[in-house]
Amino acid sequence: MNTKDSQPASRLFSNHDLLILILPLFLEQALAITVGMADTMMVSNAGEAAVSGVSLVDMFNNLIFAVLSALATGGAVVTSQFLGAKKREQACHSVMQLIVSALLITVILSALILAARVGIIRLFFGSIEEDVFEAALLYMTISVFSYPFLAVYNSTAAIFRVMNRTSVTLKVSIVMNLINVIGNAVGIFVLHAGVVGVAVPSLLSRAFAAIVLYVLLRNPGLEIHIDPGKFRFDGGLIRKIYYIGIPSGIENGIFQLGRVIVVSIISGFGTVQIAANGVANSLDSMGCIGGQAMNLAMIAVIGRCVGAGDEKQIRYYTKKLILIAYALTLLCSGSVLLFLKPILTLYGLGAETTSLAFTLVWIHDGCAILLWPLAFTFPNMLRACNDVKFTMGISIFSMFAFRIVLSVVLGQRMGYGAIGVWIGMVVDWIFRITCFLLRYRQGTWRQLALPGGEA
Repeated sequence: MNTKDSQPASRLFSNHDLLILILPLFLEQALAITVGMADTMMVSNAGEAAVSGVSLVDMFNNLIFAVLSALATGGAVVTSQFLGAKKREQACHSVMQLIVSALLITVILSALILAARVGIIRLFFGSIEEDVFEAALLYMTISVFSYPFLAVYNSTAAIFRVMNRTSVTLKVSIVMNLINVIGNAVGIFVLHAGVVGVAVPSLLSRAFAAIVLYVLLRNPGLEIHIDPGKFRFDGGLIRKIYYIGIPSGIENGIFQLGRVIVVSIISGFGTVQIAANGVANSLDSMGCIGGQAMNLAMIAVIGRCVGAGDEKQIRYYTKKLILIAYALTLLCSGSVLLFLKPILTLYGLGAETTSLAFTLVWIHDGCAILLWPLAFTFPNMLRACNDVKFTMGISIFSMFAFRIVLSVVLGQRMGYGAIGVWIGMVVDWIFRITCFLLRYRQGTWRQLALPGGEA
C-alpha cells in the first residue's frame, strides 16, 4: 500500500467532489427524517395509542432496515474498491450480485415475519395495552410488504453514491417522500384511516423509489450499470460482499434489536413514556442528519482509497470526513435544541409526555454533539478497510453490556424510567469510541485493507 505523501493534485476527491457527494446526502437524510417526523405528527392526531403502536413497530422496522442497509453497505464497499482499482467490469458485475442476493434474502425474511407478526409483537413489546397492540399489528402487517422494495432501493442507491451521483438519489428521494407525506395527509385528515393512512403511502413510496432507481441503473452510459440479461451467480463475489455485509448486518441488526429490547423495557413504563420515547426518537434523528449523511460518504470515499491502495489518503480523508461530521452534527443537534419547545408543540401531546420528550432530546442531542461522529461515523472507516469483525464484536458487546443492562438497572430497578435508559445509551457511545480509536491506533486495518487481507 502506498504510504508516500500525496500531493493535493493527486487526491482522489477534491473539495468540490466532496461537496457534490455530501450535500445531496445531507439533504436526502434531512428529507427522509423530516417526513418521518411528519408521519409521527400526523398519526398522533389519531390518538396516543396509534402513535405508540407506530413508534413500537418502527423500532422493529429499523432492525430490518439496518440489516438491509448493511447488505447494501457490503456491496458499496466492494464496488467502491473495484472502482478505486479501476476494475469497472468487476464493479458492474458486483452490482447485480448485490441486488439479487439482497432481494432473495428479503423476500424470505418478509414471509417469515408476516407469518409470525403476532408473536413478534408479543415477544418484543410484552403486555402492551390492547389498543396499542392492534395499532402495532396493523402497521407491521402493511410494513412487511415494503421490505423487498427497500432491499432494492438500498442496494441501487448505494451504487449511485459510490459513483458520486448522490444528486440522483436525492431527486428520487424527494419524489418518494412527497408521495409519502401527501399520502399520509390524505389518509389521516381526509380518509381518517389512522394507522393505515400512514402505512400504505409508505409502502407505495418505497415501491416507487426502488423501481425508478433500478431502471436508472440499467443505463449503459453510467460508470457502473447493470444488465440483467448477463446475470449469473458468482459465489466468490457474493462471499466478498457478504464478508462485509453479513458482519455489518449482524452488528446493525443486534444494535436495532437492542433498541427494540430497550423499547420493550420502556413499554412497561406506560403509554406516556412510550409516546415520549417515540417522539424523542424522531427528533433525535434530526440531530443526527449530518452524521448519517457522513456515514454513507465515509463508505464511498474510504472504499475508493482502499481500492487505490493509498494509505495516506485513507488517513487524510478519515480525518477530514470526521471533522465535517462534527460540524454537521453541531449544526443539526444545536438547531433541534434551540427550537425544541416550539417543535414539541406540533405533536399535540399531553403536558407530561411533552415534558419527558424534552428531557430525552436534551440528553441525546447534547451528548451527540460531542460523541456521535466518533461512535458511529468513524467505524465506517474501519468497515471500508474490511475490518468488519472487530466493529461487529464491539458493537454487540457494548449494546448488551451497557445499553440493555443499564436500561434494566437505571430504568427499572432504580426507577428512572426512560431517562435512565437514555443515560445507558450515552455510556454505550463512550465505550464504542474508546475501542474504535484504540483499534485505529493499533493499525490492524492496514493489513486488512491490503489485497487479500480480508481472508
